[in-house]
Amino acid sequence: MALGDAILACLTERPMTGYELAKTFDASIGFFWKADHQQIYRELSRLRDRGHVQGREVVQSGKPNKLVYTLTPEGGAALRHWAARPSSPASMKDDLLVRLYALDSVDIEPLRDDLMARLEHHRDRLARYERLLTKRFPQGTASTADTGRLLLLHMGLRHERSVAEWCEEAIDALSAISSRTNVLPLADSQHDSNG
Repeated sequence: MALGDAILACLTERPMTGYELAKTFDASIGFFWKADHQQIYRELSRLRDRGHVQGREVVQSGKPNKLVYTLTPEGGAALRHWAARPSSPASMKDDLLVRLYALDSVDIEPLRDDLMARLEHHRDRLARYERLLTKRFPQGTASTADTGRLLLLHMGLRHERSVAEWCEEAIDALSAISSRTNVLPLADSQHDSNG
């Protein structure tokens, strides 16, 4: 998936300014496709050059004029073409998991602190997904147009819950190792001094 495809998908909702698009991106597609605001603005320019979006200047009094972007028929066709292609499973690159792999060669406490921060991050995202679900889909159902968004929220909830539970499990395991390694050398040194 390219950033341009994600932007085209966002613009299927309604015409938006670059700022509105970046904010919408942050609160929706940004959960699973990261891009900063400058990347979005650069990509909007490329999409405009390709004829996939068009910008209409809106005059504002007391503020700078703004460009409102809409999806063109060519952009809609490009989105449909992209969506018809098979997807590729996401690949994971996570330095925390690499450090866990090398657990016998690294310090446990910084790793455990990192896991605790990761746990809080995933708990926060889980709470955010739950708020979005309650606000946007209070009955737990969706129109045909919103079914994809509801499915994404359900996947996000499951993912965040699962990762939070795994973080708790990993923290418990590292705490158990840490307590064993803190006790054993002391007992060994006392034994050596007594013997």
